[in-house]
Amino acid sequence: MAHSNLDSTERYIRQMNLPDIGLAGQERLAKAKVLIVGAGGLGVPNLQYLAAAGVGHIGLVDGDKVSLSNLHRQVLYREADVHKSKVQVATQHLMDLNHQIQITPYQTYLDRDNILELFGGYDVVIDGTDKIPVRYLINDACYRLGIPFIYGSIYRYDGQVAVFNVLMEDGSRSTNYRDVFPTPPPPNAIPDCNDGGVIGPLPGIVGSIQAFQALQYLLTSRCSLVNTLLTIDAATMDFRHIRVKVLEANPLYQREPEDTPLIDYDAFCKQTSILNQPMKSVNVKQLKLMLDAGEDIQVIDVREPYEYDIVNIGAILMPMSQIGNYVDEILKDKPVIVHCRSGKRSGDIIQWLESEYGYDNLYNLEGGILAWADEIDPSLSKY
Repeated sequence: MAHSNLDSTERYIRQMNLPDIGLAGQERLAKAKVLIVGAGGLGVPNLQYLAAAGVGHIGLVDGDKVSLSNLHRQVLYREADVHKSKVQVATQHLMDLNHQIQITPYQTYLDRDNILELFGGYDVVIDGTDKIPVRYLINDACYRLGIPFIYGSIYRYDGQVAVFNVLMEDGSRSTNYRDVFPTPPPPNAIPDCNDGGVIGPLPGIVGSIQAFQALQYLLTSRCSLVNTLLTIDAATMDFRHIRVKVLEANPLYQREPEDTPLIDYDAFCKQTSILNQPMKSVNVKQLKLMLDAGEDIQVIDVREPYEYDIVNIGAILMPMSQIGNYVDEILKDKPVIVHCRSGKRSGDIIQWLESEYGYDNLYNLEGGILAWADEIDPSLSKY
């Protein structure tokens, strides 16, 4: 251990008292190398807890600067830090917290040209980004390099955490992000997290769970969220564990890691957005009347398969992550009702289909399946 002295023992004694840590575990942490992508709402709690725990080398990738709107949730920063480089400010604050560790700041954004060089040599990569396409790039690079990937995301009051690509006892790798979301959604259908809003404690909760998973892996080579997606509804404090299985539709399924392509997701991100345009809609009571009357309509569910398995109303499943594969099955000669969990993703999909394929017969279900459970069938599960 780099600092086997009285200062180190006193600093870490509370966690060293745990039976799974002790001196040997603390030495493992001191030798560990963790890379965190993003120094924002998710990255900050990861940085603070891993630095405080004595992880010996932390890399931090972010090309952004601190803004005033960051401060309500990115509590590592201060008013005096506004307009300064996030990675430089974070490095200084973390060194003030724990001078015994090493912080390597990377003042850059990830792309397919730099990701393999940046990721090389790290034991774990933690996802602190709010960019969906970048998340696919992280996943694919980790799959290619054989590095565990700790995923976290938030949207409004919802959060998700999972641990991907862990080496299992039989020599195989655990599931990866594409086993949950096989392909990126259409560029114009990606929700805008800035517009979605976020309350400060939620990224703190999700980021803290990610940090715990990282420590668990570094100490034991195991994680409680391997092959498991944890979903969090902060509004109700509902935590659910969803089993993740290997998906044959995953583009990486049975692909040799060294053959994994790294797609130009930066170009993918720069597609012109058409979100927030007016659209036609129906409410759940109107849909119920249509169904009861036997009207000739098509009802489509654009949630992911794991969500459909939790609860559904019998609609045709066409996951948002694969919607491009289903365009030929979406009717143009009769009303088509599109729904998701809350109405956000379905609205995004409708706008994309209208723009790209000229549909004029699509209706968004207001409030999604949550509204159906509230107003039509309270026996349905809510998540």
